[in-house]
Amino acid sequence: MERIIGLDLGSKTCGVAICDPLQMIARALTTVRFESDDYETCLKEVVDLCRQNKVKEVVLGLPKHMNGDIGIRGKISEDFAAKLEENGIHVTLWDERLTTVSAEKLLISGDVSRKKRKKVIDQMAAVQILQSYLDRKNGGLIR
Repeated sequence: MERIIGLDLGSKTCGVAICDPLQMIARALTTVRFESDDYETCLKEVVDLCRQNKVKEVVLGLPKHMNGDIGIRGKISEDFAAKLEENGIHVTLWDERLTTVSAEKLLISGDVSRKKRKKVIDQMAAVQILQSYLDRKNGGLIR
């Protein structure tokens, strides 16, 4: 099986996670940093990461309001997904509500310092996005 990449796209950073070849477990890969709202630079780096890792599928977090509506951030993610698709990468948009909050709680419970949390929070959110997708894809199997 091919690997899948998970993305948590923000306005200045994009957390990236990748799964194992069996598509069971997600792990942090990197954080792509870019100038505020410079999604073209981010796109190039993500496409390069996909090529380097022979990835043809991306799970992109879709930020929604708590009532399910898609706002400005969600539209940006939809546009980013369309550009990835133009580069031959299949994209699944995945509801990412509360993933950053969940990742933060996980890091706090692991006694990770505030300074270190700031460096990895986007990657951890990407891991949560990808892992929830993998769990659903694999029939809800518990890791």
